[in-house]
Formats: sequence, C-alpha cells, structure tokens
Amino acid sequence: MDFTHFDQKGNAVMVDVSEKLDTERVALACGSIRMSEECFQKVAEGQMKKGDVLGVARIAGIMGAKKTSDLIPLCHILNLTSVEIEFEMDAVHHCITAYCKVKTTGKTGVEMEALTGVQVALLTIYDMCKAIDKKMEMFAIHLCTKTGGKSGEFSWQEI
Repeated sequence: MDFTHFDQKGNAVMVDVSEKLDTERVALACGSIRMSEECFQKVAEGQMKKGDVLGVARIAGIMGAKKTSDLIPLCHILNLTSVEIEFEMDAVHHCITAYCKVKTTGKTGVEMEALTGVQVALLTIYDMCKAIDKKMEMFAIHLCTKTGGKSGEFSWQEI
C-alpha cells in the first residue's frame, strides 16, 4: 500500500493536488457528548451560567472547521463555501449529538474540516458545562457521508 503523505525517503509531505480537477466536495460528520441529567436540563433550558451553550458551540465548530489546516499538519488550506453545525438533543440518554456539514469546490476533500468542526463544537460544550459535570464523555465521532473527488461517495450507513 502506498502512503500519500510520505515521500520515497519516508519523509512526511503534503500531498500535491495541483493536477486534480476542481469538484464540489461535501462532507458530513457527527459526534456526541453524554452528560448528567442536571447538566443536560440546564443546556436544554438555556440555564447554564456561561450562556447559550449550543449557540457558542455552533460558532466554535464553524471556526474549528475553518482552522483545520492550522491544527492538522498536512491538511491543505481550503476555501470553504459553507459550514453548518446542527445539534440533536436526546433527553432519554442525556446526550447531545453535533453534526457538521462542510462544502467547498476544490481539489481536495473536506472530511477533516467536518470532523474538526464536530470535535471543536463538542469540546466547547464540555468547556461551558464542566462546572456542573466533569464526567461528560465525547464519543462516536465519525464521518457520516462525503461526496466529490476521485474516491467518489462514502456513506457510514453502507459499511
């Protein structure tokens, strides 16, 4: 198997994408954070002392997606055309699931940007809620779907 991020001498390199065609690329990632019932209720009711947890986490996730190339050493700097963060509340399991959908038209995909957006959103929820619950657990962070590029479509559901 050839590894694209290493040269013939084994040195880490950024993949040269200059010969690739620009295509529309979309990726959706998700991940969840589980918390105590008390903490979940405070978030759901907007009663956390630090403010609107999900509003701040949405902005943080967008910013995280935009900064991916600053965080992951060999990621390309991308001109993102859209970043959307949504949340799903699960009152039964005291869990919040974050979804990050990222789009661009370019030579390389946006999977890492979507995954980074989800993780930063979840970390922000943790940060804003840790005074109430330090036992929060982030889990199931993964790529849900992706389209565009040479490798085509991917769907977590089809694995």
